[in-house]
Amino acid sequence: MNQIAIGNFIEKKRKEQNLTQAQLAEKLGVSNKTVSKWENGKCMPDYGVIQPLCTELGVTVSELMDGEEQAPDSIRAYDDEQILDLLKRTQALESQRETLVGILLIVMGMALGAMSFTLGGSDVKDFFSGLMMGLSCATMLVGVFVAVRSIAKRG
Repeated sequence: MNQIAIGNFIEKKRKEQNLTQAQLAEKLGVSNKTVSKWENGKCMPDYGVIQPLCTELGVTVSELMDGEEQAPDSIRAYDDEQILDLLKRTQALESQRETLVGILLIVMGMALGAMSFTLGGSDVKDFFSGLMMGLSCATMLVGVFVAVRSIAKRG
């Protein structure tokens, strides 16, 4: 999927419908900034908005994902339901990835904390031990933040 091509296609079809970004956003229940991000290729529409977006623009899901209108005699390997299912699964995996990154940061913080106890005995070693303990705490806090934010987005 080419986000820029899809964004240009959304903009083209929106203008063909004589809609402003704000009007399209209102019909879809999103902000006009969200529509702007789609049209600039900065992000893709969320799975739950794809079908209503296609309806408003008068296109099929496959046309939207291709970023262009289909030729009347073209044959598609996938139907709209299969494409929507693939998008849903992709977005779920992206969400899970954020949670896993958070958990990984927490584990790294714990490892740094454990390693900090192996140092000590002199001023320099005590300094590095304290530095590692500080990094350990910071890493774990960032990990908790990332994991909780990811879980909150899903729920």
